[in-house]
Amino acid sequence: MSDLDLIFGSNVFSDAVMQQRLPKETYRSLRKTMDEGRSIDPQIAGVVANAMKDWALERGATHYTHWFQPMTGITAEKHESFLNDGGGGRAILEFSGKELVRGEPDASSFPSGGLRSTFEARGYTAWDPTSYAFIKDQVLYIPTAFCSYGGEALDKKTPLLRSMEALNRQALRILKLFNRRDATRVIPTVGAEQEYFLVDEALYAKRRDLIFTGRTLFGSRPPKGQEMEDHYFGAITPRVKCFMNELNEDLWRLGIVAKTEHNETAPSQHELAPMFNISNIAADQNQLVMERMKIIARRHGLVCLLAEKPYAWVNGSGKHNNWSMVTNTGYNLLEPGDSPHESAQFLLFLTAMVKAVDDYQGLLRSSVASAGNDHRLGGFEAPPAIISIFLGDELTAILDAIERKEAYHGPQKSDMTIGVHVLPRFPKDTTDRNRTSPFAFTGNKFEFRSVGSSMSISEPNTVLNTIMAESLRQFADELECAPDLRTALQQLINRTIREHRRIIYNGNNYTAQWVEEAERRGLLNLPSTVEALQAMVEENNIQVFVRHRIYSETEICARYEISLENYVKTINIEAETALLMVRQEILPAILRYMGDMAAAQASLQEACSHCADHDASAWKDPYLTHLQQLRIQLHEKTEALTSALADGKQLQQDMLSSAIQRREHVLPALNSLREVVDSLEAIVEKNAWPLPSYGELLFSES
Repeated sequence: MSDLDLIFGSNVFSDAVMQQRLPKETYRSLRKTMDEGRSIDPQIAGVVANAMKDWALERGATHYTHWFQPMTGITAEKHESFLNDGGGGRAILEFSGKELVRGEPDASSFPSGGLRSTFEARGYTAWDPTSYAFIKDQVLYIPTAFCSYGGEALDKKTPLLRSMEALNRQALRILKLFNRRDATRVIPTVGAEQEYFLVDEALYAKRRDLIFTGRTLFGSRPPKGQEMEDHYFGAITPRVKCFMNELNEDLWRLGIVAKTEHNETAPSQHELAPMFNISNIAADQNQLVMERMKIIARRHGLVCLLAEKPYAWVNGSGKHNNWSMVTNTGYNLLEPGDSPHESAQFLLFLTAMVKAVDDYQGLLRSSVASAGNDHRLGGFEAPPAIISIFLGDELTAILDAIERKEAYHGPQKSDMTIGVHVLPRFPKDTTDRNRTSPFAFTGNKFEFRSVGSSMSISEPNTVLNTIMAESLRQFADELECAPDLRTALQQLINRTIREHRRIIYNGNNYTAQWVEEAERRGLLNLPSTVEALQAMVEENNIQVFVRHRIYSETEICARYEISLENYVKTINIEAETALLMVRQEILPAILRYMGDMAAAQASLQEACSHCADHDASAWKDPYLTHLQQLRIQLHEKTEALTSALADGKQLQQDMLSSAIQRREHVLPALNSLREVVDSLEAIVEKNAWPLPSYGELLFSES
């Protein structure tokens, strides 16, 4: 047995561990709960809890925690000791089934969007048995959902679990029509590619903007960024490789298959990609990946930056979300089939997603909306704020032939009537990839590329599962009552392609021409978070969530309020940080530098004043004049930002109006201030400038 065999999953209460430690009947009951999405049998909870406790204690754990994903975007935990007073001066170690299944953390201090008042403190965490418990830092972590006293979801996991069940229900209806009775469950799977930057810890400590906001608010363009295209897939430096090695081993112990690692496009930018997993497990694991990246980077004198756009002038970071559906028998429903029957099934699921994306463009865009992601989307480095689907030339040509009821002139000429034996085998992936598309079909999965690097993947996958469930529901409603399935299937697929082909675009999404073309097609263009979030509370979008029991209308409105509030708070923090840096660091440095320059000029002028050819007018320094002009502009722009920020805080506004004010007034004022600061940095002596430069930050990791 290799060391890797011993390491992998060693800190996970995995299926293998459960088989070994649980009585057979208990294991079978728990396995049924996990496979069928049923509630845990209270009769077995105590047995599972005791086995879990003994296993954790053997590995050095002293505490346990219900680990959940509140609306903060990060995870939350409260550690409880296994230790209890046994009386008579004795200590006992206990962990009951009740403690495993449910916890009661304070719910009042987490974002709730009005679902919880400050005085309404009680909340509940409920064990998610489909996501394995694990040990980290001598604590047993139990993945859980989080809800209020009244049952409202206060987290990101609960809606995700609900959406998985909704997709399962509707997909099974479709499979029944195709006589796929071997499958009893359909499971959405996800692989999240995590991009990130590394920066030297000592330089990071000198940048208050990085500390408080995660991104640089100032920084002049360096002589070299990513122009030479020499970082992508380049040799990994020894320091970074040491970090990656420790990160890999740490993740492997947690059962996370960190499969791929490489340098990304920008200097000091990297990517880690895991294997596919069930959606809720993938979401849990991605949260762990982000957390462990930050912790382990510090051990190597580095800081991991997960912000979508920590630096101007170079590519930002995303998180490509690879989504698919598989049956419990292992069959990928987005895999092109070998037989006409399988091909027809594939076409139905494919066109269902085409319809879903077209019908719910706004929801998809809102699921990736944030102040940080706004800096990245549409910046010729990431997909635009316009949602479209890339299918590839060959698959698009096949759909065109189906719509026209014509022969497909591909590798072989074939009649494209659905379900007929001459339907060709679909190619898996014979066309070039399109890195500019926000939603691309890549052989047997869809890659949602608009997700921001710092985001939880729970929300975009909740939306993907829900809108796909809705398309399948409509398809099943129509096909189940059809007198002739083959004819109805042909008509349905043809109609769906015809009505929703506007969402299919295989060209360059980065061009201005596509923006114009998208407008002609009637596609949504939601460039900022403020516009994108409005989609959440549109009536048809509310209804799709309510219909599939993902959210109540109250829960949707709460999330809308939380998202708007986060946007406002983010802009406020950035503006206040910028003002602090200007007043306490940049302006004093400029004044000292100008004083030194003026003194040096005066001294030189004095030394030459007795020269025969001395001309006092010639000593007026244009450099100092330019500095003075920029200093005056710095003062004006600082005051303008101060005023815009104060106006926003003083006005009694609803959250939407507050967000609009930040977007229309505070952000432009912040950007104007940056222009002046960056101009000053470009001409001020390096030793006089108080902040590490972009050149230092971007090339500091080696």
